[in-house]
Amino acid sequence: MVFASFRPPKRSDVQGIDFSRSFLTFRLDTLKHPPRTVTQPQPFTLNNARIPLECRCLIRERDTNRQEEFVLGASCKTERVGVDCDIWPQPNADFAPIYSLRQFAHVKTYDRAGRTVPLYPPSLGQQSERPSGLCEGVFDAVRIDLCRVDAELLTDVESIIESTLNNWPLVARTRLETPRYVVELDYPIKTINVSERDAIYQTDTGPVLLPDLSRDFDQMLDGLELAYCAFNNPGWIEFLVRAPSEVAPGVSVYHYCRPQRFTAQNQVLRLVSQREIVRESKHAEVCA
Repeated sequence: MVFASFRPPKRSDVQGIDFSRSFLTFRLDTLKHPPRTVTQPQPFTLNNARIPLECRCLIRERDTNRQEEFVLGASCKTERVGVDCDIWPQPNADFAPIYSLRQFAHVKTYDRAGRTVPLYPPSLGQQSERPSGLCEGVFDAVRIDLCRVDAELLTDVESIIESTLNNWPLVARTRLETPRYVVELDYPIKTINVSERDAIYQTDTGPVLLPDLSRDFDQMLDGLELAYCAFNNPGWIEFLVRAPSEVAPGVSVYHYCRPQRFTAQNQVLRLVSQREIVRESKHAEVCA
């Protein structure tokens, strides 16, 4: 394989998000709020959960100019924090958090779709596989930290191929539009395919957030789905959406299986500096 020759980055005013240094942190203080989202007794009274980010999703309604910024945290496992043994409760779930400063959803994936588990204390009833609500009254604080650094917009296939083969960190920015909404997605490009012989590239990355743009603005949280995405030109993008998939009569599991195609505006950016330009720290004290 012949790798592309090194080309110094152009000077630019463009910024990209360094997702390796961008985080969601939520704070639980049981002395201020009785726990409402746990399924096991916890030995702590205070916990700060810091989770790296997979995607930023900004949704703006054209007519009202209302907008809300959501982030997707990296998937982890349901756990009991600070215990001497039995960290992993059973049944266990993958845990993917979706947050804005105002509201949250915890996307849980168990061994089968539709599973519920008892909340703790049991008087709270059953917890669904996607608990959601307002942050106020549940968390003591929520913080979203986006680390923005110098970036170069890659405007041709050659520069995307060159940057890939020289192992530059790449991020994508995708814009979706309908008559009612404008959506901006920022996310890291994890896997990318390139051919210097055939002059093609194709991203293959995720998970990201995909909103249901048929919903009213106040219902957007419930319509945010996890998806993988791919594009090989600036004008369109295809998503593979997480959805229930039947594997036996009456038994379904969640799987990335539902394709959706959108007209889009896709940009590829390479991060050209580790120097932090802006730490966009958004912090909400949400205790009531």
